[in-house]
Amino acid sequence: MAASKPYRQWLSTNRIELDTLRSGRKISNSVPDYERRLRAFGFTREDIERTLTPMCMNGAEPTASMGNDTPLAVLSDKPQILFNYFRQQFAQVTNPPIDPIREQLVMSLVSFVGPRPNLLDINNVNPPLRLELSQPILGMEEMAKMRRIDRYTGDKFRSYEIDTTYRVAWGEEGVEARLASLCARAVDAVKDGYNILILTDRKMSEERVAIPMPLAISAIHQHLIAAGLRTNTGLVIETGSAFQTHHMAVLAAYGAEAIHPYLALETIEQLYKPGNPSGIDVKTATQNYIHAIGKTFKKIMSKMGISTYMSYRGAQIFEVLGLDKEFVDRYFPGTSCKV
Repeated sequence: MAASKPYRQWLSTNRIELDTLRSGRKISNSVPDYERRLRAFGFTREDIERTLTPMCMNGAEPTASMGNDTPLAVLSDKPQILFNYFRQQFAQVTNPPIDPIREQLVMSLVSFVGPRPNLLDINNVNPPLRLELSQPILGMEEMAKMRRIDRYTGDKFRSYEIDTTYRVAWGEEGVEARLASLCARAVDAVKDGYNILILTDRKMSEERVAIPMPLAISAIHQHLIAAGLRTNTGLVIETGSAFQTHHMAVLAAYGAEAIHPYLALETIEQLYKPGNPSGIDVKTATQNYIHAIGKTFKKIMSKMGISTYMSYRGAQIFEVLGLDKEFVDRYFPGTSCKV
């Protein structure tokens, strides 16, 4: 059966690996109003010292007590980021469904961005090209390549940027109106032939508020599914709000093929400037951080017996605690909301 069709040849002709594309340019990740953005996106000193720093130093998430005893976001009288209302689900069995360390052979973080072929049509003469990522967290260079992907692939892939911020002056009602316009713009972009959509909140400022990225990605993902266009495009996230693995897992579970946590990467640049006391340079710290997220991602996936990132993406393996059911049914349909 393996020799009946030229599978290896098909694979090599129908995929482009992002790692093999060379830009030849030095990329700068300058973030304006860095300190103010940290506060706006809910970063705390504890997050940087207890979570980000150990990941950069050791290439693994910090060791903590067994079990998740974090207080529920809904019970707090302080503002909470949307990620905190999502709780990971896990298989209700006495032994883990998969051991991500011992059974690493069957675990994979490979992600494909772009149009998806018809899996049932094995004789497809001209299947769509796939853009392959070795893992879903994009560094600065990878994100720069994704922005100009048409240049590197001879227009086989085209990316379109969608700004997920809205004017402060619009008030609370502005969120729903902006989400509706984002969904319509995403549909128009796909129909115009753009096969990678980049959702970004970089344009956040004093005048513009960032829509929480889980809300933006889920609304657009579900709208494209309803329009029958989701398999025609890939969704890439560029956000300042995500910095730990739980945040990445929420974004992945609601449709993200790749994630660029630009504010977390800028924080790493600030922490590990030349001459810093740790002795680690920015490149090593960034690699350790991305490796730590990948390692923990496998652990999260294994809780439900999922072994590949592509299976986890869009799976919505979360339950919501403390958000209005009508809101969840509208923007996160299919998500468990028992309270």
